[in-house]
Amino acid sequence: MTAALVAGLLAGFGIAIPVGAVATYLVSLTARTSLRIGMCAALGVATADGLYALVAALGGTALASALHPVLEPLRWASGLVLVALAVRGGLTALRQYRDRRLATRSDRTPLSPGRAYLALLGITLLNPTTVVYFAALVLGGGSGTAAGPWQQGVFVLAAFAASASWQLLLAGGGALLGRVLTGRRGRLVTALVSSAVILALAVRMLVAPS
Repeated sequence: MTAALVAGLLAGFGIAIPVGAVATYLVSLTARTSLRIGMCAALGVATADGLYALVAALGGTALASALHPVLEPLRWASGLVLVALAVRGGLTALRQYRDRRLATRSDRTPLSPGRAYLALLGITLLNPTTVVYFAALVLGGGSGTAAGPWQQGVFVLAAFAASASWQLLLAGGGALLGRVLTGRRGRLVTALVSSAVILALAVRMLVAPS
């Protein structure tokens, strides 16, 4: 059980810690809205990681071969969604700045905690990096596929807990960032920089050789 716990923690942190477009969006979203929304979004990311860990633990090596045909469509879908988010975020920030409206926590936002959770869950499920990572775990035998149901359950829960702890830490950082940058100009710069980073990462994902 200890081996499964350690393997799950390593798997969860391994996929969560590298900062990419999803992590950047999570921090920016929390800074522009509230910690509550950011925490729900963070749990959406962790849920996707946990689901992939579960599939990796139960699917065996057949999972890897089954995923290969859909990696390219997933890469394009994920990239296009991130491009749309980056463009929308930048345009919204510019419109709010031009209209002299502060994007503070007191603002009404159309994004509810539930929608934030589902949005980040969907984005992460489409992330080909997550798919490839857990497929590699299956091929490498690092998911505990040869262990019994109890060890597999420990692996999945540990992977989810590790991912959730890191994503919640990112959301907390976004909340602190939003608290510091309370001015109109500060929030505009934060939103535009975040959108530019997300857009660059998304374009890199789309043009990367398959």
